[in-house]
Amino acid sequence: MIKFYKKYLGIDWGSKRIGLAIGDDETKIATPFKVVKDMNEVLQVINNENVQSIVLGKPYQISDSRFPISEQFNDFLSLLRAKTKVRIDLIDERLSSKAADALVGDKKTKASRDTVAAMLILQNYLDKLP
Repeated sequence: MIKFYKKYLGIDWGSKRIGLAIGDDETKIATPFKVVKDMNEVLQVINNENVQSIVLGKPYQISDSRFPISEQFNDFLSLLRAKTKVRIDLIDERLSSKAADALVGDKKTKASRDTVAAMLILQNYLDKLP
């Protein structure tokens, strides 16, 4: 019997760039994928990569209060929910960009900060799967 594995898309949202990572529930390993600029490109990846679940990093400040960009984030989330039927889970993304900076190193040889941040968001989620 062939087992089908669930494919996940991790998203590190930003008002200028959106970092993406891909993972699945077989390996439970997230990998940096690409950086996109808008919702259309995100939807293209969801369709092209056969994504069944989205893990979206929700921006918070360290103090638990929301960033001023939360209205833009909420607009992005509302549009994403309207444009796809794929399940969307929100995960606290505090410090993911700082942690990504520590992993990125030389920009010529490493994945971008945005894709690494998306990878960290998704990996945090996958690590908690049963």
